Parts: sequence; C-alpha cells; structure tokens
Amino acid sequence: MKFTLSWLKEHLETDASVTEITEALTDMGLEVENVFDPAERLRAFTIGKILKAEQHPDADRLRVCQVATAEGDTQIVCGAPNAREGITVVIAKPGVYVPGIDTTIGVGKIRGVESHGMMCSEREMELSEEHDGIIELPSGEIGQGFADWLAIHHPAKVDPVIEIAITPNRPDALGVRGIALDLAARGLGTMKPANTVDIEGQFTCPISVTIDEDTATGGCEVFAGRLIRGVINGPSPDWLQARLRAIGLRPISTLVDITNFFTYDRNRPLHVFDADKVTGDLRVHRTLGGERLIGLDDKEYSFEPGHVVISDDNGIESIAGIMGGLATGCTPETVNVFLEAAIWDHIQIATTGRALRINSDARYRNERGIDPAFNMAALDLATQMILDLCGGVPSNRVVAGKVPDVSRAYRLDPLRVQSLVGMDIPESQQRQTLTALGFKLEGNIAHVPSWRPDILGEADLVEEVARVASLTKLEGRPMARMRVGVPKPILSPMQKREQIARRMTAGLGYNECVTYSFVDQAAAALFGGGEATMLANPISSDMSHMRPDLLPGLLQAAARNQARGITDLAVFEVGHVFFGGEPGEQCVQISGLLVGRTGPKDVQGMARGVDIFDAKADAEAILAAIGAPAKVQILRDGPTWFHPGRHGRICLGPKKVLGVFGELHPRILQALDVRGPAVAFSLYPQEIPLPRKSSANRGALNISDLQAVERDFAFIVARHVEAANLVAAAQGADKTLIEDVRVFDEFVGGTLGEGLKSLAITVRLQPRDKTLTETEIEAVSARIIEKVSAATGGTLRG
Repeated sequence: MKFTLSWLKEHLETDASVTEITEALTDMGLEVENVFDPAERLRAFTIGKILKAEQHPDADRLRVCQVATAEGDTQIVCGAPNAREGITVVIAKPGVYVPGIDTTIGVGKIRGVESHGMMCSEREMELSEEHDGIIELPSGEIGQGFADWLAIHHPAKVDPVIEIAITPNRPDALGVRGIALDLAARGLGTMKPANTVDIEGQFTCPISVTIDEDTATGGCEVFAGRLIRGVINGPSPDWLQARLRAIGLRPISTLVDITNFFTYDRNRPLHVFDADKVTGDLRVHRTLGGERLIGLDDKEYSFEPGHVVISDDNGIESIAGIMGGLATGCTPETVNVFLEAAIWDHIQIATTGRALRINSDARYRNERGIDPAFNMAALDLATQMILDLCGGVPSNRVVAGKVPDVSRAYRLDPLRVQSLVGMDIPESQQRQTLTALGFKLEGNIAHVPSWRPDILGEADLVEEVARVASLTKLEGRPMARMRVGVPKPILSPMQKREQIARRMTAGLGYNECVTYSFVDQAAAALFGGGEATMLANPISSDMSHMRPDLLPGLLQAAARNQARGITDLAVFEVGHVFFGGEPGEQCVQISGLLVGRTGPKDVQGMARGVDIFDAKADAEAILAAIGAPAKVQILRDGPTWFHPGRHGRICLGPKKVLGVFGELHPRILQALDVRGPAVAFSLYPQEIPLPRKSSANRGALNISDLQAVERDFAFIVARHVEAANLVAAAQGADKTLIEDVRVFDEFVGGTLGEGLKSLAITVRLQPRDKTLTETEIEAVSARIIEKVSAATGGTLRG
C-alpha cells in the first residue's frame, strides 16, 4: 500500500514529520517498508537563466546558449525548440545524474561546440511525460535548488511516498483514510470530516441490474450503479495524475483514474462500463464453464464452472470484482458511462482470482474485505467526482440485492487490558482510543465500525487499545520461579525423541530441511496419497494434497539443488505426514535422503555412490539414539517407491514396523527430476515402545568382563533362502550366549551346483559368569548347525 504525505494530509490535520508518521505506523502494526522522497533525486538540479541563445554553426536544430548559474556564466548546447533568451530553466551541471535518461552529465562537444551541462525537461527528471521542450519556470533565483523551488510552488511533485505492508486482517488500512484513523488515534493529528454527497438522479437509468438467485449467496450481496450521460473522458487533472504516478500507477483517462483514486483513497474498488457498448441490462451470475473473455489487460480468460461474472445480452463483460472486459472498457471517446459499486463474496473473489491467475488491485481489496456500509456513499462520491471532472448528467441509482448488515458489539471491560496484555491504561484513555478508531460506545458496549472485519471479540478491543498505546511500553517481567522442587520436564517423551533425532541425524552429516506440508496430486499419488488427503481449498495447484510422506519434499529439495550444481546431498526432515483428514490420521515421521556420492574424490581413488547399506546404517543409528530396542529384525517388503529387492523394513516383531529404508525406484526419481543414485529411510518414532521411566534414553549396557568367542560357519542353501532367515535361526540356537550373528560372505557357482549358494556367518558367543570350555562351545555350535538346517534346509559346507 503506497500513499503520499499530502494525500494523507487530506484526511488528517497534522504537523507530524515523515519520520514521526512512519515510526508510529510501524509501532501500531502497519509496518513501513519504504519511504521514497522525490526531492532527494532532484537536490543536485539548480535554477539558471538563458542570457543568449544562438544558432549552432553546424546543426539546424541545436542552439548554443549562454546560461547564468550560481558559479557564473556557462555554455550549454540545447536541442529544445523553446530554448531562447530570457527564460528561467533547470540545469544539470556536469556530474549530475539525470534519472529520466539514466545518464550522468559530463562536459562534452556536440557537433564541435563544447557544452557544460544540460537544460532539462520534465520527463528527463521523471516529473511527468512532458518532453516537448525544456522547463520554463515563471520565477526562481539563479542558483536556487530546483527541489526547494518545487516544494514552494508545486509540493505534490516532491511529495514523500510511504509504502506499508498490510496484514490480511487489516483491509481498512488499504485506504488512505483508514491509515489516517490509526494516526489520529495515536495522537498525531485530528481527522478531517469525510466528504458526503447526495446525488439526485436527473433521469431514469435505462440499464437495470439483477443478481441470479444462486449468486446472491456466496457471490454478490449487492450490486449498485448509475448511468452518467454526456461525459468528456480526457486526461485527468495534473493533481490526480501526479498522485497516481507517485504510487506507481499509470494515468489512463479521467474515468479510469477516478476509480483508481477511490481504490486507494477509501479502499473502495469501482468499475466503469462504456454504456454505449453495453447491450441490454446487466446480470450478475455464475459461469457454466468454457466461456471466454478478453480482459482490460488484453489477455483472454477461460472460465471454470461457478465463477461470478457480469454479463449483458452479448455475454460476459466483466470478471466480478477482479477485472473488466476490454469490449465495454472506457476510452477517450466514451460519452455515456455506467458506474458500478458492488459487494462481492471475498472467498469467491479469491477462488476466481487464483483460478484465472489475475492479481489486480480490485481483487487484492475485494478478497480481503471492503466496508459494505460505504457502498452507496462511494457510488455517490465517485459520481460527484465524475461530474466535477468530466461533466455529464446522472441517472437515478439502480440496485440489486441488499447491503449486508455487519453490525456487532462487544463488552468493553477496562480490566481486561491489564489481565490480557499486562498494561495499565486508564479507562478514559481506552474509551478515547476506541472512539478515535471509529467505535461507538454506549456505556460499556463498543459497537464495531463496519470497516473493521477483524474485530471479532472482547480480546480484539484490548488489542486495539494496546497497539495504539504502543506495545513497546510493555515492561518485560521474568517468569515466576517455582518455590519448591525441581521444575517438571517441558517436553513430552515423543518431543524428546524428535529433538534427539534431529541432533543425531545432523551429527551423521545430514542437513535439516523444512518443507511444505502440501504436495501436488502427482507427488501424493507416487507416495501412497489419494483423495483422503486432498485439500478442499488449496493455495495453488502445486499444493493440492497434504503430504503422505516426507520424501516428496526432500526429493524436490534435492532436485532444486542438483539444478544448481549441488549433486551430492544428505538431507533430512522431522515432521507430520497425513493419511486422512480426520483427527488422529497423521503421525510424526523422520526421513533422510542420500543422493550422489558418499564424499569427494581423494588420493585413494573415486568416491563410491551411496547404497542401501548407508541408509540402513543411519536408520539403525537414529533408532538406537531415540530408544529403540537393540534387537530389531530386518525384513523384506516395503513401500512401492523403493527399488524391488533393494529395500527393507526395520521391525520389532513380525508386525510392528519401526522404519523402512532402501534405494528409491527409478520411476520416482524420474518423476521428481532427481539424478541417482538415491537412497532413503523413513522412521516412525511413535511405534517405539515408551520406556517405563520418564527418560527416553536406553539404560547403560551390561558388558561382561569375560572374553568373547567367535566361530565361523558356512552353509550351503538354496538361492532363494534369505540371509535374514539363516541369521535368525542361528541366533535362536542359544539366546543367552549368542550375542551377535553377522553374514560376511556369499558365494555362488563353482562346485556348489545349480540353484545353490554358500552363506558364511560369524557367531559371537559372550559368556556372562565363567569362561566357556571347548565342550560348551562345540555344543553351541552343534545347536547352531541343527537350527539352521531345520529352518533353511541348508548343510554345513565342508
């Protein structure tokens, strides 16, 4: 939201400086993003006078001028047709930057004649589009600063421009008068009375307006307008053009400029139709789908079913509350104009705007909310401005629908400011603040002004009082300490697990990502999501579903990094994933992604690519850190987004899955534009049983002081036998003595025969109370061979 200081002063009687105003606005929640002072770029320009102007000896259109300046007479070559003796001009001396031509002036020769500076036009100093000749000033002292002269004679041209950021809950501050109200409440001035007019129609409007029944609710609550005959739609007055240019708008014509003025002055978007181009009456309705319209921006828009539009007998003429159509737009030839003021449903405006990808000032304001009670007054004020600047004769007002009643009131409890905010503000000051903001007080009841849709309860009244008084005055106080005992833990066991997981994963060399909880339909489908996670009102088509897994976001982050040359990645995220829209249909997930190589090349040779065992090792380390039991199983099968045969599940028992890991399927990488190799893991901390005591940390290991014994075994088994089954069988031979079983070799071929393979394992025996004898070791070995043979059909390899 941009506005100029002089514009603000049309609503606010104030002597406050720009600095005081900007500091107050930011302090009250209207954050000032930028202040642009046009005078600063004009400081180096000075006033001079042409003493003599002669024809250039080698150019018909150039004049050699002798110009009086503060430093004495100087010679300037000029091509302006109005350069002549005796006029007062604006000079850019050598070294001065001229913004309109993006050039720093120097001393040079023009057709062989030396020139020491430049005499400027208004366009060259970005004051207007005027460039038919150099500026001729009616007055001014030689050497006087041009910015100082403008401040006296044309202050609007050096008017400071203030830009503020508007939060979605403050649509009233999208108008200059709304901003002035806040400043008046702070005490930086007094409000000037708002203009009011009562337009009396001189004839019956030939255009009637209607709202379809299915559009009156959730589409358009009231549509008002009137015809004005005999207007002259030329360029708008200089003051209006200067005001619009100052805030970055391009003046178009008086009629259009008036609607833009009201958009920023009173947060009241309006629209004008060329009435001679309107066929029949105007109807507000919803689209059926497939209709098309060329907008005022010369772009063609195609409508989906349910969009709200305005049509005449020829079809759609305007996108309601967002943009008008080119066919009925006003031009300099417009003589009869239909002025529209309507109240549109803000959700409908937002939905249509997103679908059509239109970002207009009208949409921005209508979807945030405008003052419904001001609708008819705005129509009359805009009509009066058209009559004043364009002439014409107004018709009666035509109205469809009814202005909605948004009146509401809340009890003002002076003690609530102290209890909610901790500020001691006298009741009289509270009442004065609310009154200045437009609230009407009847005893302890505060009636909310119609332009403040954000006030929805007693707490909002307290907020208004507190922010105007300034929250910077709120004194900080330390939190009360418990008098006895040790404070209870703040984090729950699950929160502790998340915290430990973050630290552990970062310690393993991963970088943490925080991605959106929304993904597009294609990504959701790849990872098991569907209709159950689809959003009813998504932010955009790329965020249509709640994420069913953390991996889509991590893969998208990897793709963005790879596109920028970062090919080796280790990233992780801890967050919620969703499998439905009902309460409880979500869980916390810990996911990690490894892409590319394990490290850079070194003197030992090429770095290897990441593989499934990297993901498995990291997943097991994180599970151990967050309290998972030491004895877990690695089983086959897993989600379809992993490569067949190159993935696994980490289980506690046959059914409780603590996590999955594996190499990502090539189709997943291709769909998300990621170059492999890529491996990943996903862990489910809520599946880990909570410890009996409050700490989520595992207890200290009980390590035996007796020497362990290791024995190697090689079994010949069928090729389809999984190593995990063999390991489980070996571990079951003696759960007390056998501490660990690891596969260290696999052999296929040779003399083994068709369909067979050899799996070699190391079994570690750890005695607890005495050293094992050879007889005891042999007995355990025999049981291992027996168990493996029974479970896998294998035989001990000789």
